[in-house]
Amino acid sequence: MTTTPTTMQPQDSRQLMTELQSFGLRLVDPSAGVSSRRGGAGPSDHKAVTVDGHTIMVPVHTSTAWHSPFTAEAPDATGTSRVMRGSIPIASISFPKQPRFYAMQTFDGVPYSHIATLHGSDVLATTVLQTCIRYESRKKSCKFCAIGQSLAAGRTIARKTPEQLAEVARAAVLLDGVKHMVMTTGTPNATDRGAAVLCESAFAIKAAVDIPIQGQCEPPEDDQWFHRMKAAGIDTLGMHLEVVTPEVRERIMPGKASVPVSRYMSAFEAAVGVFGRGQVSTYILAGLGDTREAILDTCDQLLARGVYPFVVPFVPISGTPLEDHPAPSPEFMKSLLAPLGERVVAAGLRSADIKAGCGKCGACSSLSVYES
Repeated sequence: MTTTPTTMQPQDSRQLMTELQSFGLRLVDPSAGVSSRRGGAGPSDHKAVTVDGHTIMVPVHTSTAWHSPFTAEAPDATGTSRVMRGSIPIASISFPKQPRFYAMQTFDGVPYSHIATLHGSDVLATTVLQTCIRYESRKKSCKFCAIGQSLAAGRTIARKTPEQLAEVARAAVLLDGVKHMVMTTGTPNATDRGAAVLCESAFAIKAAVDIPIQGQCEPPEDDQWFHRMKAAGIDTLGMHLEVVTPEVRERIMPGKASVPVSRYMSAFEAAVGVFGRGQVSTYILAGLGDTREAILDTCDQLLARGVYPFVVPFVPISGTPLEDHPAPSPEFMKSLLAPLGERVVAAGLRSADIKAGCGKCGACSSLSVYES
């Protein structure tokens, strides 16, 4: 007799999402849903999974996931899969479908999936420059970063042209109903730090299709770049701290730590003046050595400046210096996300009000479900 999981209560689904993102998930059918991605910039080694109507990114290719207590059965004819904890079914999940635009290629013969990928269920994500001045040096590179892996494996190209990005974005909107777009970049220099390539890319995309765009880069030296990015068509801005304690920043990302937290804070204030409250965000990786108190204190400073603090669990990526670093426990993440969700709401900076980007997508963290 088949046992059907009981209907989940909101607190149960929050707990499951938090546990899945810490422990990962073993898949009976690895081909289910959208193709997973190994290596590359930003969150990687994940699979998009929909839990109780909320799509999250769950680690599936990490050493932690291989030993996860959770297993997803092969999807049935309706695309639904049971999540098992041991031999006990605890929830039903589904997987977003492979997008139609993945079957296409650009006019110059590059597969669309090498230009941009589907993230979550309705977000188009791309790394405009798949190279970085930090990554080229072991003494400067961020120890969690895998930006060069997908390039070395031939799954992407080093530079996506504005024309290619516009072509793929238009197809993704028309064919797959993509709602917004995230453009990040490796850092090409120590001055504009990627703002210039984001500007030319956004301008071309907005000329081809009406889609909200988030640009992501390190804080440029000149605050005038915020006005230029806004004028080019970038709707929201992400400048990612990743780690908040100075000594941990020096150890984990020695090159990026040369841009101090104080510069990030002044850049946040300038950017909020251009993009508006709640339309500037930062990514914070929990589990790399920052204490709960340090992260929450930094989040309070960010919220006071009108910046959305997107706190996500660190996921160790194979092939990086931190591939064996443990992911944070679900208990640690809940101790962060529960109070942070309340503080985000109190500050009037809900994820649902962000026009585009990681905070709006919310797939890499269960933070948004703690806002309700």
